[in-house]
Amino acid sequence: MIEVKDVYFTYPNGIGALKGVSITIQNGDFVAIMGQNGAGKTTLVKHFNGLLKPTKGKVLVDGVNTRDISVARLARKVGFVFQNPDHQLFCETVEDETSFALKNFGYKPNIIERRVTWALNLLSLTQYRKTSPFMLSGGERKRVALASVLASDPKIVILDEPTIGQDHQQKEKLRQFITQLRAQKKTVVIVTHDVEFVAECNPRVVLMTEGKIVADGRANKILTNYNLVTKASLVPPQVTQIFMKLSDLGLPTNVIDVYEARKVFLNSLEGS
Repeated sequence: MIEVKDVYFTYPNGIGALKGVSITIQNGDFVAIMGQNGAGKTTLVKHFNGLLKPTKGKVLVDGVNTRDISVARLARKVGFVFQNPDHQLFCETVEDETSFALKNFGYKPNIIERRVTWALNLLSLTQYRKTSPFMLSGGERKRVALASVLASDPKIVILDEPTIGQDHQQKEKLRQFITQLRAQKKTVVIVTHDVEFVAECNPRVVLMTEGKIVADGRANKILTNYNLVTKASLVPPQVTQIFMKLSDLGLPTNVIDVYEARKVFLNSLEGS
């Protein structure tokens, strides 16, 4: 679905944000791109929908070079939710915001109505349908931006720091929704610092530092590697930190969530 081939990107101010990045993301993959501020995470995903073009190298989305297609056309395939929702909200009501892309794409009114209703209900926004998005909290505006993207049913969904401003309940809804997207064979890419959220989801993790990819693998392999995560200015999940301290008791150190922890403890009790 996405191929990044030896991509370099330099901003007009001379800062080199990507330095020889190569990555392949298959249809239906769930990928979390992680790393410290300035690692190049957001710069990389902005290449996936053509907002940025490589200084060197190339990016293919569904087999098409992003240099050869407009951002508007890519938007039909790639939905992008920005870290700051105010960068993409501009309509007078939540309903108008959610239906904007669908109207531009030429969908029939009955389809627009059905998709808007579905997206608002999914993200607990129905009561704000006629409300200005700018009257909502930061977390609610984030969900409005997400609803506007999901309503258009893109093949690829990119979420930049989706858990910022969300409480535990909303994070759990987001996790469940990502599971639904994967069941529909959607490709999901998130940029995040939230190691606890990633630990619960256990996706493929791409770890970046200084414009380069330094690790690529399952979350339970990457986030339990203390040297890797600290190099990227992250910390292992809390459960992992506990198991690291208990390693002298013969317990594994690659546990990243409470469900796996429970299984390990039960197995340990059964064996004792």
